[in-house]
Amino acid sequence: MKLAYIIKDTGASILHGSPDTEIVAITADSRKVTPGSLFVAVQGCSTDGHAFIGDALAKGASAVVEADRRSLALCADRFFGHPSGKLQLVGITGTNGKTTTVTLLYNLFRSLGYECGLLSTIANYVGTRRSETANTTADPITINSLLAEMVDAGCQYCFMEVSSIGIEQHRTDGLEFKVGIFSNLTHDHLDYHKTFAEYLRCKKLFFDGLPSSAIAITNVDDRNGMVMMQNTAAKVVTYGCRSAAMHSCRIMEESFEGMLLKLDGIETWTRLVGAHNASNILAIYCTALALGADRDETLLAISKLESAPGRLETLRGPRGLAVVIDYAHTPDALQNVLETLKDIAPERTLTCLFGCGGDRDSSKRPEMAAIAEKYADRIFVTSDNPRTESPESIIAQIKEGFSRDGLSKAICITDRREAIDAAISTAPDSSTILLAGKGHETYQITGTVKSHFDEREIVSSIFARIKA
Repeated sequence: MKLAYIIKDTGASILHGSPDTEIVAITADSRKVTPGSLFVAVQGCSTDGHAFIGDALAKGASAVVEADRRSLALCADRFFGHPSGKLQLVGITGTNGKTTTVTLLYNLFRSLGYECGLLSTIANYVGTRRSETANTTADPITINSLLAEMVDAGCQYCFMEVSSIGIEQHRTDGLEFKVGIFSNLTHDHLDYHKTFAEYLRCKKLFFDGLPSSAIAITNVDDRNGMVMMQNTAAKVVTYGCRSAAMHSCRIMEESFEGMLLKLDGIETWTRLVGAHNASNILAIYCTALALGADRDETLLAISKLESAPGRLETLRGPRGLAVVIDYAHTPDALQNVLETLKDIAPERTLTCLFGCGGDRDSSKRPEMAAIAEKYADRIFVTSDNPRTESPESIIAQIKEGFSRDGLSKAICITDRREAIDAAISTAPDSSTILLAGKGHETYQITGTVKSHFDEREIVSSIFARIKA
């Protein structure tokens, strides 16, 4: 493919090579340059790609262009043949529920007989082939490369998480979305966006950019649900469990085993639990209908779906103990999970173990303490990926959110493994222990070191010891 075609109308400019130069690969990472590559020099958040042009040429780059982030995305789209236009690409943005929703959609459409792709926080899938992911929304070259692989593999649909940071950094520019979904907007990523207004603005940009041929599906239970739709050209579809909407849902019964829902007046069983998951189920139902799926087949498939890994994942143990692992790492998500566990089993003692990630928005730390105090009978405050911050200082900031009564029932143990052991070992019989914050993660980041840390393995070993 000629360089002139790749950069046409993208805003990128040639620094080395000619318009007729043949390009066989594209990268913005000089470490990935191979002979025949186009190296795109981009000013990133922490590094300037121009500093690595010499390295790229030494490794055999055929051409070098300079570009901003938007130009990089458009070049990637061109190089890979605009793969998003050859798929039914569905993107979801919002604070909570993105991973669960895209995973459910991926599994739903596979059960309906379609080949699908998935781009999520947990993993990427091309059909059934899995690859690891580093960010909620990958860089544009990775995204378009994976979309191209999906097209080659015969996939018809791709379900993708779209983060506010990914939007702001133009990683999704050039992608042709058929459906955009808004889940909710609560406190998160203010370490990056600085203000809630800026966070909202970045989320809204996703819907502002949808074409008139697309469908925008929004949660009107969230006060910003219709704000997101103010400037979209897409056809708007609304859903809500509490508010008047085009599609509605109500919880009829609920237990640890699942919920009986009434979706648009039709009773449907789901193995998921919690009001937030009722909203997620309603979102995938709306999306399936918007994409032309049969309603009855969709409802039957929904009844067989499992939740995403690390989302209200329940492990049953000795003495009637139930340990629930959930990714909840924002105030709203923690409240949703604790409310759900209280609603399901109000008679059981509820223990909440949580921490807050280091080098991230610190203002949510005391908020999460107040929420844990409100719902939990026992509280363990511990570490959650402290990164380069002092774990003790993070815990100290969390403790500022407790009242005197809250502090009296809170135990602080910096080592998360020790905290989990203490929370389970000392829990009363027939009680529930929530391990919040890690979810699907199988690692712990301390300093700059990522170490193996799988809460399922830890819980299983504790159960085995207690049982013995």
